[in-house]
Amino acid sequence: MDMFEAVKARQSVRAYQAKEIEPDKLQAILAAVNQAPSAGDLQAYEVYLVRDGETKRALAKAALGQDFIAQAPMALVFAANPARATARYGSRGEQLYCVQDATVAVAYAQLAATALGLATCWVGAFEDEEVTRIMKLPAGQRPVAILPVGYAAETPRRTPRRALTDIVHEHPGR
Repeated sequence: MDMFEAVKARQSVRAYQAKEIEPDKLQAILAAVNQAPSAGDLQAYEVYLVRDGETKRALAKAALGQDFIAQAPMALVFAANPARATARYGSRGEQLYCVQDATVAVAYAQLAATALGLATCWVGAFEDEEVTRIMKLPAGQRPVAILPVGYAAETPRRTPRRALTDIVHEHPGR
């Protein structure tokens, strides 16, 4: 699947088969994450791979009862790591760039998973402190997204997208 096909095929899936993800597919997803652009190439984020059922259930509960997280064979938890960006970029690195870096990494993971025939769902609704506790994140790191990954057990209805004319605005210049 080429990049444009993956972009078009990607959708949020909330039901997963009990089929494990092949190691080569997992490595391909993680390699894609590692290629994501980041501010100053600092990669001011961390990725935590969760396969343990108890931890996935705890994450699902912390994510306001989104139980499909526990159903997926694995979840990736993306955390901003401000310390990696602060030295070069100060407060902007601490508050913004590390979060941007983590979110771009999530998008790369989603597209890579889609290209490999896997499904994901970006989860951003969760109790930050609880996810931090569950994941035992080091001081200063903060969770940005939980990404369950697996083989789809559903084909969700496609949601309509805004027209390009509604979202693209050409600046008239000076």
